[in-house]
Amino acid sequence: MDAADNDDDSRLERGIVSEVTISRRSLAASELPIYPGVSMAGITLVGDAGQAERAMAALLAASTIGFDTESKPTFLKGEVSTGPHLVQLATDEHVFLFPVLCAVNHEVLRRILAAPDLLKVGFGLGNDRAALRSRLGIELNNVLDLGEVLRGPGHRGTVGAKVAVAHYFGQKLQKSKKLGTSNWASPRLNERQLLYAANDAHVALQIYRAWLRDPERLDPARMASV
Repeated sequence: MDAADNDDDSRLERGIVSEVTISRRSLAASELPIYPGVSMAGITLVGDAGQAERAMAALLAASTIGFDTESKPTFLKGEVSTGPHLVQLATDEHVFLFPVLCAVNHEVLRRILAAPDLLKVGFGLGNDRAALRSRLGIELNNVLDLGEVLRGPGHRGTVGAKVAVAHYFGQKLQKSKKLGTSNWASPRLNERQLLYAANDAHVALQIYRAWLRDPERLDPARMASV
């Protein structure tokens, strides 16, 4: 989940992504074309051993994949999250959604997320390392948080996917707060949830590709794993 997209004060400063300070508020009022994202044809909800095996083969064949997680929100004071409940992994061509409720997915997730030679890129990944370790015993390796590397020197916040999409693609990434805080632990996710989750992982990979082509990008030496 991209925490920066829930912060109206998220900004981008020159030298990294933009010469103009951009906020979620200004993006919401903009008339940029809508970022198209992936379609249902490009999404697999992994629910059996055959799908898990095919997903692992496709993901391990890549050098870099998009990565995100979703968790059922907590509403009560002192309530401890049991997430993540869904893990999203994307190649350029396809997005694989892994419900954590499905036990067959656990070993695949361990193989992919712990792989030292497979780069996982995403936004707002600060809490994922501890959550995956405590829930599934997974140690994340070779992970790049774009929200951190895209921010300017001295910038306290992190860059959100919405602002990055506006800068690199001149488009508006639609993200529904209602969907983002929906029940990701449900055994029957609806189509809108699937599209939301898939695009979170896929857009991160596309932003990473664009960032690599950007002559203004940070020194690659700063691309350290989180």
